Amino acid sequence: MTEAEIEKENKEITRQYKELLRVSYLTLSDEDKKLIRSAFEIAVDAHKDQRRKSGEAYIFHPIAVARIVASEIGLDAVSIASALLHDVVEDTEYTLADIERLFGETVAKIVDGLTKIAHLKKDMNVSQQAENFRKMLLTLNDDVRVIIIKIADRYHNMLTMDSMPEHKQLKIASETLYIYAPLAHRIGLYNIKTELEDLSLKYTEPEVYNDIQDKIEETKEEQQEYIDSFSHTIQDSLDKEGLNYTIKGRMKSIFSIRRKMKVQNVPFDEIYDKFAIRIIYKSDKANEKFLAWKIYSVVTDNFTPNPVRLRDWISSPKSTGYEALHITVMGPDAKWVEVQIRSERMHEIAEKGYAAHFKYKHGDQKEQGIEVWLNRLQEALENANTNAVDFVEEFKLNLYSKEIFVFTPQGDLKSLPKGATSLDFAFHIHSEIGLKTRGTKVNGKLVPLNTILHSGDQVEVITSEKSKPNQSWLDYATTARARSKIKSSLREEKKEIAEEGKEILRRKLKSQKISFNEDTINKMVYHFKLRTSLDLFYRIATGSIDNNQIKEFASSYSNAFISFFKNRIRRNTAPDNIDKEEITAKYDQLVFGKEEEKLKYKLSQCCNPIPGDDVFGFISVNEGIKVHTKNCPNAISLQSNYAYRIIQAKWIDSSQQEFTANIKLTGIDNIGLISDLTSIISQQMHVNMRSVNFSTDGGTFSGKITVVVKNNSILIKLINNLKKINGIDKVVRL
Repeated sequence: MTEAEIEKENKEITRQYKELLRVSYLTLSDEDKKLIRSAFEIAVDAHKDQRRKSGEAYIFHPIAVARIVASEIGLDAVSIASALLHDVVEDTEYTLADIERLFGETVAKIVDGLTKIAHLKKDMNVSQQAENFRKMLLTLNDDVRVIIIKIADRYHNMLTMDSMPEHKQLKIASETLYIYAPLAHRIGLYNIKTELEDLSLKYTEPEVYNDIQDKIEETKEEQQEYIDSFSHTIQDSLDKEGLNYTIKGRMKSIFSIRRKMKVQNVPFDEIYDKFAIRIIYKSDKANEKFLAWKIYSVVTDNFTPNPVRLRDWISSPKSTGYEALHITVMGPDAKWVEVQIRSERMHEIAEKGYAAHFKYKHGDQKEQGIEVWLNRLQEALENANTNAVDFVEEFKLNLYSKEIFVFTPQGDLKSLPKGATSLDFAFHIHSEIGLKTRGTKVNGKLVPLNTILHSGDQVEVITSEKSKPNQSWLDYATTARARSKIKSSLREEKKEIAEEGKEILRRKLKSQKISFNEDTINKMVYHFKLRTSLDLFYRIATGSIDNNQIKEFASSYSNAFISFFKNRIRRNTAPDNIDKEEITAKYDQLVFGKEEEKLKYKLSQCCNPIPGDDVFGFISVNEGIKVHTKNCPNAISLQSNYAYRIIQAKWIDSSQQEFTANIKLTGIDNIGLISDLTSIISQQMHVNMRSVNFSTDGGTFSGKITVVVKNNSILIKLINNLKKINGIDKVVRL
């Protein structure tokens, strides 16, 4: 660079620094400015030899992150200084000890948290990504500002990604949708959440993004005319009331329009509520609520409201601190229009999240507010020993969810995520109440535990000391708190049952004259193709491994060494000369990746895989891992377009879990055909049938049978046996 270019760059750095101080949301004292100045000087010195991929000086990045923290999120001087220093320890010669010596413990703690996040692995499969997400959230224990600055850092990176290679853009954008946008939403940073979603869409689906953006530009004037027409109608009425207000029209984000197009399965032109109108009024705290309802009255005098679309977040603010009155009215040209009514204070909270919320509190109250919020997030971190992907999915369950408000029998108001059940309510009151739940009453009527609650319900929990969770409770609970407590309780119960199984096995081995020791246990675990001794003891206690199976083990025990090698040989040669039934009969649980981890997954509806099928996992954006067969109609498309989201999967042994499969049969109609079919399925092969549906036409028949099998080898044998029946033409699995 020439001297002139260097001088120009230095002037721009100084200008941006001054701009940072000027746009700060909170009023900065002289002490604050001194702290920020020191942080700026250290950051400039530390990054002096670094450049970004775009070619510009690296220091522009920390200044931009600090500016987002200062103006868009509205945090304090400590946060602004920490944002300026967020990459110093990771990328330069400065150490954490240097930062603590120069800026004190708080700034050092925040920078340390940001450095820990930066050191997390970059190239990850889904389980590593989930584990990283959990580690990142655990930095909340240090200081909540770590996460907020990290969101600002990610936001600026998303704004400046054009110079990156395409595969990196795709990875960072996917991670942003997976982690950072939900977090920004939960913190109440709605503007940044919206920007992150739109920017992610720009890189994950560029054609869709550009198409919607172009159409928004094309219809901009038309939309503005509509907003003006709507505003003029109510302005006279509002002016007569002597209100001090502004009316703004706001276009919905590209991401939310795209989501509506997908959910409603309609083109852009058929999305009618593409914008919202905000009425922001001046008021002191005492009259806020009264004026909001006054404006509501004026709007509904002019336009007919939709009675089921009233949202009162003034009487019951969201857990993010958001307050507003939302109504949907029938506007000009018979179009639905969403109107948001907020005071200036409420608008600040909606724009800035927690920073604005606590601007209106002082001293201890200000600190307590952050504490309350931290505690809410901390609940989701309570069970940090669960599987990482489960943890992330359950944490995210409660991130994006809308809220409902229900009452206790005493009339206290409780906030729960939309879709929460009466069992979730029990755990929300207290973990011990949840674990001892015997039944629930909603509005005085006894209801099942999986009853979905609605705003305004009054819920009562009936407890019993004898009650305890069972496996089906996981189908009834939706909130992270309830599910983690239930899983934890079930694990404890399994351990207790396994202890009984251990004693039963000790007695049975004694009767077979076999020593009960670690070597014997390991051989039994291997013999029954299990993973741990806990699984072995549990199955013995529940009867899954019975006396006859233990006797079989005992008879082979004396020749264990030879049988061990036989099994190894049989296992190694399996792919070439399989008697699949022998090998896969007990292989009914999926594991993923090279480490063969057990992760949460869903079986895909398009190919309905069952144990024994060759399968792979696909990491979907909203539904976690979806499992497809390798010959699924969608397999090629998924593997070519989303190779980075494919994860290898295979079946291993677990318990006696069962799966449904559909079989289609066609052939010539014979007397006694159904009898022959059911005889082979039920009596000869001992397979359960869920449903049978047959129809005949001109001497031919076609039918569908739903059967319950443990794995694919049993299904193949069943299909082969059915083909042998006289008159059957074809038997295929659907």
